[in-house]
Amino acid sequence: MTSVTMPETASPSSAPATRTVPPRRAERGRLTGRVLLYAFLIALLAVFALPLLWALSASFKSRSEIFSYPPQPLPIPGNLDNYRGLLDGYPFWTWLLTSTAVALISTVVSVGLCSLAGFAFAKYRFRGQNILFNVMFSSMAVPFAVIVVPLFIMIAKAQLTTPYFALVVPWVAPAFGIFMMRQFVEQSVPDALLEAARVDGCTEFGLFRRIVFPLLRPALGALGVWSFLTSYNSLLWPLIVVSEPGDYTLPMGLQVIFSATGRQYDLVLAGAVLAAVPSLLVFYVLRKQLLEGLTAGAVKS
Repeated sequence: MTSVTMPETASPSSAPATRTVPPRRAERGRLTGRVLLYAFLIALLAVFALPLLWALSASFKSRSEIFSYPPQPLPIPGNLDNYRGLLDGYPFWTWLLTSTAVALISTVVSVGLCSLAGFAFAKYRFRGQNILFNVMFSSMAVPFAVIVVPLFIMIAKAQLTTPYFALVVPWVAPAFGIFMMRQFVEQSVPDALLEAARVDGCTEFGLFRRIVFPLLRPALGALGVWSFLTSYNSLLWPLIVVSEPGDYTLPMGLQVIFSATGRQYDLVLAGAVLAAVPSLLVFYVLRKQLLEGLTAGAVKS
């Protein structure tokens, strides 16, 4: 009689043990992580919000009260002397109107040109396309201060130093805007949709105006906010092309007040608070498109 040898089975004790985390320990870890997250977010909010709140509070104080010790967080009693001194002593509304008009014109032109250029780079094939795109893309690595003098000489030689024209020129076709629109067109506009429109008899410009442009609305909002703030906060270029006090932009005007005798911090703070109003309005109006445009590239269909 032959004997049959049965294979040895692994005993439960020899199997690798699965380590389980006790529920109480896991809950404690999640609670610690959440506390650290909230602490980081509150610290980040304080870094960005406290300077604005301090400027708002200080704009209602006298110059001696602004730097008093210990500091008073609230302007008690507050007054409007800084705002009266600013509006009565300087052409603040002219500076604000000039900056806002220049920023709006720059934004409208740059959004239109960048969307057209981005559409061309994304959906058309032509000779030299890669070279042109690489040159445009590489220009983002060049600081604006490097091209300030050549750009001013070109505008001066062409006799185009009219303030409004000269202030708008540097911001009409930014490389970042063209790159951003090209990426968004590639992700959001399918080739089949364009081909179907061509079969229906749509012209190439009609493709852009009727089909592509409406689909780019989130990216247009994000680019619009970025273009407005870039032009509105510009100081270096206006210092070079503007010489008449009547053509000053808002950053130039505040710089003049700050450079005046006695460093008029009180008037500068009042002007800074008023200067923030247009940019906050633009951000509030386009906040939905801005968030959609910034998150569009994070989700891949």
